[in-house]
Amino acid sequence: MIMNKFKYQMVIQWSEEDNCFLVGFPDFPGQQWRTHGTTYEEAVTQGIEVLESLVMAYEISGEPLPKPSIVCTVV
Repeated sequence: MIMNKFKYQMVIQWSEEDNCFLVGFPDFPGQQWRTHGTTYEEAVTQGIEVLESLVMAYEISGEPLPKPSIVCTVV
């Protein structure tokens, strides 16, 4: 599965205006929101599918994948 190979942030945010959860990938340039879901679970599922499609599109085009952001937490 692609999630084991690449570690990209997936941002999921509720939108009152759209009445759904919006999904974005900050590490990938372009539009802020890439997909959505009416439930949080649906948004996650849609997000995984979009991430797989993004990676495939980069690989097909020969374009290098963006570096994943690293979040450091202090305990």
